[in-house]
Amino acid sequence: MKKSLIRVRMSAHDAHYGGNLVDGAKMLQLFGDVATELLIANDGDEGLFVAYDNVEFLAPVYAGDYIEATGEITHRGNSSRKMSFEAKKVIKPRPDISPSAADVLEEPLLVCRASGTCVVPKNCQRKNNS
Repeated sequence: MKKSLIRVRMSAHDAHYGGNLVDGAKMLQLFGDVATELLIANDGDEGLFVAYDNVEFLAPVYAGDYIEATGEITHRGNSSRKMSFEAKKVIKPRPDISPSAADVLEEPLLVCRASGTCVVPKNCQRKNNS
């Protein structure tokens, strides 16, 4: 099944808690964007996110981190699309070196994973992806 990937830098605006910690809901927002791209590519329609059945926050995310969010359709029903998602930290800031220093992580750090279901009503599906 098709996969989707987006990479985004967390900004100071995304930081919600002390120490520039980013709210975990930001990862779910990224997963929603990934799901939308998958549905457009597979069905020609944005569809609707119905529910998450599992969400795991595995490591903190801070302003300045680069997050790579990926997703794929794991099962296709008549109108439902089950999906799995991962968010990984790929770059982290290094303010201990200088205000603009950053490191590309040798091994991306898994910060969140989730699975859920989206729906594209039959009358909105424009592609046949059997």
